[in-house]
Amino acid sequence: MILEFSTLLGLGFAVLVVTAILKGARVVPQRNAYVVERLGKFSRSLDAGFHVLIPFLDSIVARHSLKEQVIDVPSQMCITRDNIAIEIDGVLFLQVLDPAKATYGVTNYFMAASQLAQTTLRSEIGKMDLDRTFEERDSINANIVDALDKACEPWGVKVMRYEISNINPPQSVKDALEKQMRAERERRAQVAMSEGDREARINVAEGHKQEAIKQSEAIKIRQINEAEGKAREIELLAQATAQGIALIAQAINTPGGKDAVSLRVAEQYVTEFGRLAQHTNTMIIPSNLGDIGGMVASLGTVLERTRQATVPQS
Repeated sequence: MILEFSTLLGLGFAVLVVTAILKGARVVPQRNAYVVERLGKFSRSLDAGFHVLIPFLDSIVARHSLKEQVIDVPSQMCITRDNIAIEIDGVLFLQVLDPAKATYGVTNYFMAASQLAQTTLRSEIGKMDLDRTFEERDSINANIVDALDKACEPWGVKVMRYEISNINPPQSVKDALEKQMRAERERRAQVAMSEGDREARINVAEGHKQEAIKQSEAIKIRQINEAEGKAREIELLAQATAQGIALIAQAINTPGGKDAVSLRVAEQYVTEFGRLAQHTNTMIIPSNLGDIGGMVASLGTVLERTRQATVPQS
């Protein structure tokens, strides 16, 4: 009986030792931390790896993830500075840096951070008008992160960022904004049309101006060319006339030239007088019409004087 009792006692002691070892052995996963208390008092924090606790004295009271965690902040009604109620929800990103502070600093840092984000958001929205809430999301997010980071520091929690998900104004405000946007689009369209019409008118006027300038330059060049042509024509005609007169003068000075000129003049006289009789019914007949010889003699006298004037004096 004594042997059996000793065997049972040894067996019980072995089971107790194995149970104690199993109960004291702990493996902490990567990016996690366990908080250990000894006899109800904080002892230490266990990082990732294998650890051995003292059975019945040490106990794990909290397990924390050291990874960045996401909290969906519930939507809430916020009042802007111009008294417009809007519904806003957001997303909060935080990370546990000190497991001991996260365990003993606050009961539930998830709920505390979410509630603090909501109150800070209401405060920030109340400082600005409705239009600015759509324009300054980055500023609102940055202010909320600063406020939460300061408040969560004693809890061993680091607030990484906060993002506003949606901003939902009332339906009446949506309708007013839609009308405002439609009016703005119409105004821009009218401005664009007026600017296009103005540019078109300017281009047309500029085209007419360039056309008028080109036409005036063409007229100027044409008039200059015509004037130069007329001048050249007069010059050539004068030269031809002068040369003709010189040739006539030379012909008169030749033997028989005077008689030839007289005969030519008499022929022209008779020819032109005959044409005059054909084109009109009324004629003024010279008194000395039959004295053609006298007229030729008078012309001969004129030609003789001309010849003498042209002959150089010796």
